[in-house]
Amino acid sequence: MKNKVLPVLAVTALVAGLVLNPCFGKEGREFDKGVNMEKITQTAGRVQLGNFAPEFAHFNDDILFGENWNNQDIDLKTRSIITVVSLMSQGVVDSSLKYHLQTAKNNGVTKSEIAAIITHNAFYAGWPKAWAVFNLAKEVWTDNEPPITEKDAYAKTIMFPIGEPNNAYAKYFIGQSYLAPVSVQQVKIANVTFEPKCRNNWHIHKAKSGGGQMLIAIGGRGYYQEWGKEPIEMKPGDVINIPANVKHWHGAARDSWFSHLAVELDGVDTSNEWLEPVTDGVYNKLK
Repeated sequence: MKNKVLPVLAVTALVAGLVLNPCFGKEGREFDKGVNMEKITQTAGRVQLGNFAPEFAHFNDDILFGENWNNQDIDLKTRSIITVVSLMSQGVVDSSLKYHLQTAKNNGVTKSEIAAIITHNAFYAGWPKAWAVFNLAKEVWTDNEPPITEKDAYAKTIMFPIGEPNNAYAKYFIGQSYLAPVSVQQVKIANVTFEPKCRNNWHIHKAKSGGGQMLIAIGGRGYYQEWGKEPIEMKPGDVINIPANVKHWHGAARDSWFSHLAVELDGVDTSNEWLEPVTDGVYNKLK
């Protein structure tokens, strides 16, 4: 059974560190329990202009960053790209642009992506501006940094850690999966991440009473399927309630990473029975 919830269960409190910028003051991200998202907070306006221009400080900290940057209609990576392009187009190539270049990097923009963004915008904003922005970007994306892998880039899009390769259960999976324990007390919860095309075998969560499992999608795109039924597409916020003693499988789409929280439900005489792999014939029918 599939339900929809706001991503993601407030099972674990997430607290991100504050980032201090010498020109802009302090920006931080905190876990907003009301909407289950990382909330950006900014204090630069009050730190630098609180006494001189309190109204401007309010607009900067509470409106620009407090409301606009926390709007969820577009993600932070896209918002950072828009900001960099806007400042470059205006010819703003001072410390404020460098700050937003660093923010873009923190939000998942890679060196190759920022190079392509600046090059593309150069045709519209002007070649000299592009040269100036490239000089700042080189200070943010240094040559000695290792390239960001596909796994690293995906990890920045989800709220929970990917964890380590799921070697203990590798024989029950086609492709590479990862496992990160989220809660080991009271209710056992783990984040399971699948690389594209990865899926687990058909299996059954057995129990005399109670038992079963709950899946909560937190990133990417994947599928869940019960034996004899049509597959169900899963996207962030989707919830699957798996009854005990039902044969099923779940995993990633062909073109996407996929992560879900796996919640173990208490029951009597519970156990897992791993069965045959999901054949390519079954899997390749998925969209």
